[in-house]
Amino acid sequence: MTGTSTENISESERSGAARAGAVLFRNRGWLPILFLGIPLLAPGSTSPTRWLLGALLIVAGEAIRLAGVAAAGTVTRRRSRNVQRLVTYGAFAWSRNPLYNGNFLIWMGFVVISGVLWFLPVAILIFAIEYTLIVRYEEGVLESIFGQQYLTYKTRTPRWIPHPSRVTERGEHHWTEAWSSEISTFLQYAVLLLLFYLKSHLHITL
Repeated sequence: MTGTSTENISESERSGAARAGAVLFRNRGWLPILFLGIPLLAPGSTSPTRWLLGALLIVAGEAIRLAGVAAAGTVTRRRSRNVQRLVTYGAFAWSRNPLYNGNFLIWMGFVVISGVLWFLPVAILIFAIEYTLIVRYEEGVLESIFGQQYLTYKTRTPRWIPHPSRVTERGEHHWTEAWSSEISTFLQYAVLLLLFYLKSHLHITL
C-alpha cells in the first residue's frame, strides 16, 4: 500500500496529549535508556530464576519486534510523519502496535533481571502513560494520511492486546532486513545485560 504525507493535521493531532506524544515519538529511541537507569541505580536482589524469567520475557518481546519489523521494514524507524504505506498484515493483523507490545515485554524483562521488583508497577505505569501518548499521536497521523483505510483497520484490530484477525491478509516479510535492522538493538541488550551482571555479581553501584 502506498500513500503520501500531508500537511493536513487531524483534530486528534491537535490535542495536548497528541502534542506530548509527538515529542515522545521523536525521542523514543532514548526512552529505554532513561527508563532502565532506575533499576540500574537502585539496589536490588537478583537470582538465577529472575535472570531466566527476565531473559524469557526479553526473547519473547524481541520475537514480536522482529515479526513487526519484518512486515513493516523501514517504516518502524521513522521519526517524522512521512509515511508511504499502511501495514496491516502479519503481526499488525493481531495488534496495531506489535513493536510496542514487544518493547513492553523487553523492558519488564530487564526490570525482573535487575531484582528491583518494587519498580515493576511503576514501570508498567510509566510505560502505559508514555506509549498511550505516543500512540495517540501516531493514530492521528495515520488517520490524516490514510483516512478511511486506517479507520477500517483501526476498527477491526485491537490497539494493544493481540487478537487473531478475522481478515486474512498476506504481505511480504523481509526477515533478513529485520535481523540487520535489529543489530543495534541487540548490542544495546548486550550492554545492558553486562551492566546488570556487573551490578549483581560484583556488587557495583552505578
